[in-house]
Amino acid sequence: MILDSFQLSGKNALVTGSDKGLGAAIALALAEAGASVVFHSRGHRPEEAISQVRNMGRKAGYVAADLARREECSKLVESAIAELGSLDILVNNAGIIRRAPAADFSAQDWDDVIVVNLNSVFRLCQLAGKHMLERGRGGKIVNIASLLSFQGGITVPAYAAAKGGVAQLTKALANEWSSRGINVNAIAPGYMATDNTEALRKDPTRSRQIMERIPAGRWGEPRDLAGAAVFLCSAASDYVHGHLLAVDGGWLAR
Repeated sequence: MILDSFQLSGKNALVTGSDKGLGAAIALALAEAGASVVFHSRGHRPEEAISQVRNMGRKAGYVAADLARREECSKLVESAIAELGSLDILVNNAGIIRRAPAADFSAQDWDDVIVVNLNSVFRLCQLAGKHMLERGRGGKIVNIASLLSFQGGITVPAYAAAKGGVAQLTKALANEWSSRGINVNAIAPGYMATDNTEALRKDPTRSRQIMERIPAGRWGEPRDLAGAAVFLCSAASDYVHGHLLAVDGGWLAR
């Protein structure tokens, strides 16, 4: 039956930046669909989410890693494989943002954003992809892109550059790995109510401007990504490669 193709029973997933927000919602959605999950953050272990997954009868683990450090990317993938036995799914969600006018944007802020939001995404894709290739059983990689993979944004030049890079990296890896059974796709969330958008939501002018452009008439919630994530991580998307799926309340359509 068609609904069976959305099931993730027996699959093992690593979701970065999954202690809260979008990452936590994605990790829980994958578990609800049947997957065992390794959570990740820099240091906050999400005990409640881990308990929820275990109460579903799935395995759940946690690995702390600073993705700004190249060697910790390796540790994260190796630890996730050790925890679950293999890795079928990687969701690259972790990211940071720095806001300042481009003329005043510091070199340190630029480097910080690029290393976490782009360099680590490539490194984790490379590590997980190599594992999947060696196993010969395919796999699913989902990168969390952004509306700024399509647009330039305001006062976030490094974030826009990194998310544009994530979009192109997704396509490049799909070109290489699709024939080997590895699907590489991306989700581009719209304006979501998370820590990264707190400054925007607290700015009356920017918040009003954003709301006026969203056809759905509301900010997105982390749970709004659940269906897209399960789809792209399941057999239902086996013929979807190199795609950026916008989950944006209609923002890009306006």
